[in-house]
Order: sequence, then structure tokens, then C-alpha cells
Amino acid sequence: MVATLFFAAIVIGVLAFALGPDKVIMQRATAGVMWIALAFAGIISATQSYQNELEESAFEQLLIYPIPRFAIYLGKLLANWFYMIGLGFLIVPITAVLFNAPLGNLPWLFGIVALGTLGFALIATFYAALTANLRARESLLPVLTFPVIVPILQAAVRATNLILGHDADNYDLTLSWLQLLLGFDLVYGVVCTALFHYVVEE
Repeated sequence: MVATLFFAAIVIGVLAFALGPDKVIMQRATAGVMWIALAFAGIISATQSYQNELEESAFEQLLIYPIPRFAIYLGKLLANWFYMIGLGFLIVPITAVLFNAPLGNLPWLFGIVALGTLGFALIATFYAALTANLRARESLLPVLTFPVIVPILQAAVRATNLILGHDADNYDLTLSWLQLLLGFDLVYGVVCTALFHYVVEE
């Protein structure tokens, strides 16, 4: 986690420097910067999801065990999701301090982080398995992942922006974005779990 946290901090610092000293602009950009840093760090984490098993054909040995294929996916998913949640909980205060943004309602904010990172982990874990045996997996994974997670990132950024002091009292609108995030998570979860069997059998 240290390496990815350091990378995320560099991304946040560079964007803070690029946006300049205007406090209004900085505060408005807080949510977007936070999720950009989290997404880039999450891709680095997902790239390594299957590396240990690929060494010495350990992944093929794992497939021999009499367990459902989706159990492998769920295990990797939970590992990536918990990792990203922990990373998100560290990135949130760092971004708030650098961008001089109020943290707002922390339970709502952590709920947004949990749902947003779940959607990201669902897609990234699935495509990490799809590209695990390819030489250019480090390049292909972000190319495949980011177009699919655009709706999740948009909903997460919008909900985070509402909680970080901008229209923070409009919890009904925030709840609508959270429901949209949950809907994407459910759809992606069902599709990725159902298709994972075909991915690992290829």
C-alpha cells in the first residue's frame, strides 16, 4: 500500500499545483482529483492481482481445486476492494487538507467511497484476469477498464462533490447518486461473476 499511496499523493500534489491558489477552484476540484488519484492507484493494485498465482503455473493448479470458478473471482474482488477502501480512507483527508475542502458528513463520504471502489474493483478484477496471461497486461488493463467505469466515476465524483460542502444539505440528491452507484455495482457484479468462468477457461 505504501507505493500506491505514495503514487496517489504525487498525483494529488501535482494537480493541486496545476490548479493554482484559487480556493474556489481548488474546492470544486477536490472530488474529481480524489477519484482520479484513487482510480490510478487502483489500476496499479489490480495489475498485481494474479501475479503470484501466475508464477510457476500456480494459477492452473488453483483451477484444479473443486471449487466454483466464481469463488476465485470473489476472493480476488474482496482483496482488491478492501485494499481500495483502505486507500480511499487515507486519500480523503490528504485531498481535503491540500485542497482546503470541508470533509462534510463523514459517514456519507465513506459510504460513497465504499460503493465507488466496489464498482471499480468489480471491473478491474475481472479485466485483470482477462489480461493476466498477456505480455502487455499493464497497458491493456487501464485501456479496457477506464471506459467501462466512467459511469461509476461520474456518479462517485458527483456524490462526493455534494458531500464536500457543495450543496451538502441536499441529501436526497446525494442518495440518488448512491442508489445509481449501487445499481451499477449490482449489474457489474452479476455480469462479471457470470462471465468469469469463461475468462479463466480460455
